[in-house]
Amino acid sequence: MSQEQAVPSRTGRRELNATLTVRRVMDGADVLCLSGILDTEGAAALGHELTAHLRAAGSNRRVILDLTGLRLLSAAGIHVLDTHTRHLSEHPVLVIVSTAHVREIFTVAPAPGLYVCPTLDAALAALPEIAPHRTVGTADGPEDQTDEDQTDEDQADDDLGTRTKARTSAVIGMAQGIVLERYALPGLQAAFDLLRETSRRHDVPLRVLASAVVTAPRPAGRSSGWFPDRPPTPPPSPELLDVPEQGAYDRRQLLRTLVHEVVAVADADGAEVHLTDQALGNSLVLESHSGLDAAYRDRVAQVGAPPAVCARARLLGRPVLVADVTTDPDLVATEVGRAASAAGSRALYAVPALAEDGACVGVITVHHARPGPWLTHVQLNALRNLANDLARWNSWYRRTVVLDALEHLHAQN
Repeated sequence: MSQEQAVPSRTGRRELNATLTVRRVMDGADVLCLSGILDTEGAAALGHELTAHLRAAGSNRRVILDLTGLRLLSAAGIHVLDTHTRHLSEHPVLVIVSTAHVREIFTVAPAPGLYVCPTLDAALAALPEIAPHRTVGTADGPEDQTDEDQTDEDQADDDLGTRTKARTSAVIGMAQGIVLERYALPGLQAAFDLLRETSRRHDVPLRVLASAVVTAPRPAGRSSGWFPDRPPTPPPSPELLDVPEQGAYDRRQLLRTLVHEVVAVADADGAEVHLTDQALGNSLVLESHSGLDAAYRDRVAQVGAPPAVCARARLLGRPVLVADVTTDPDLVATEVGRAASAAGSRALYAVPALAEDGACVGVITVHHARPGPWLTHVQLNALRNLANDLARWNSWYRRTVVLDALEHLHAQN
C-alpha cells in the first residue's frame, strides 16, 4: 500500500451508529472508511457525503469505499450505494469488503458502479488495471485480456445469460483479490494468469475454480498442501449416462451429454440443468440447456428463489409439475413465466438432484410445448435416475477435480 499524504483524517457526518472518515492517498484516490452500523438514517447521511466526495474527486481522482469496519449494512444502505454510483459504470467506485454477509450482498447482486476488492492493497493495485469501459460485473480479468484470451467456458458463458455472467465475473474478481493477497503476487494480472493457467491445466471452468477459491477454507501451510491426506476417489458409475470414466472429468461435455439425454428420455421440447454455487449464496446457476431461447435462458441464468419451477423443486426437495405455465398462479404474472411462455413452453417438470445428506445440489427441468402431464412412469423414473447420477457426479467432481485444481494453484507459489 502506498504511503498516506500528510493530511489529517477528518470525520464526516455521524448519524446514529455509522461513522465516515476520509483519507487521501498518493495513488490518485480518496479512501472513505465507513464503520459501525449503516441503518436507514445513516444511509441518508452517507448519500450526502458520497455525492460530495464523488463531485470533488472529479476525473482526476478515484474514490475507494472501505467497508471493512461495517458490522451491518441495511437495505437502505445498499440502495444508497447503488443509486449514488450507478452513473459511474465507466469509472466504478472501488469497494473493500471483508464481512461475510456484506460480501455476499455484493456478490449476489452487484451494482454497475461498484468494483469489489478484498483489501485496500488489492483496490490500489486494481486502479491502473480497470479499463474505462469495465464494471464490477463484466470483467473476467485485466483490461488487456482479448477475445483470443478467452477460454471455451468464457465463450460458452455468453449462452448462459448476461445476469449470471455479470455475477460470476464478480466472483472471479474476488478470487483474483484473494490469490493476489495470499501469495503476494505483483498485481491482478498475475493473479488472473495463475487462475487461468490452473483452469486450463485441470479443465475446470474459470468461474467454477474462482468459486472454489472464494469458498474453500484457507490452506494451513505450504508444506502439507491445501487438502492433505485426501484419498483418490474414482468417478461414480452412472446408471443412464453412457460416458467413459475419463469423460467424467470433462465437465462441459458431461453436462451437454446429460441435457441431451434428458430431452430424449423425457420426449421433451427443451431442457435445462442447474447446479448450486456456494459463492453465489447457493443460487441455482444454469449450466447446460437445449431447445430454449436466449430471453428465457437469461431469465433463469441464476435463480435464488421461487417462482421459477427449478427453485420450487429445490425448496420442496421433490419433483414439481407445472401443467400449464399460462394458468399456473405462481408463474402466470411473473417475468420467468412470461419468458417460458414466449419460448414456447406450456408444461414444465423439475426434478431435484439430491446429495446423500438430502441437500439439493442441482435441478433438472424439462419443457413441453403442450399443456398437461405428458411423462410416463418409465420416463419419470428415468429422470429421477438422471438426477441421482447428476448429484453423485457433482459431489465427486467437487471433491476430486476441483480440489486437485486448488492443490495445483497452491503449489505454484
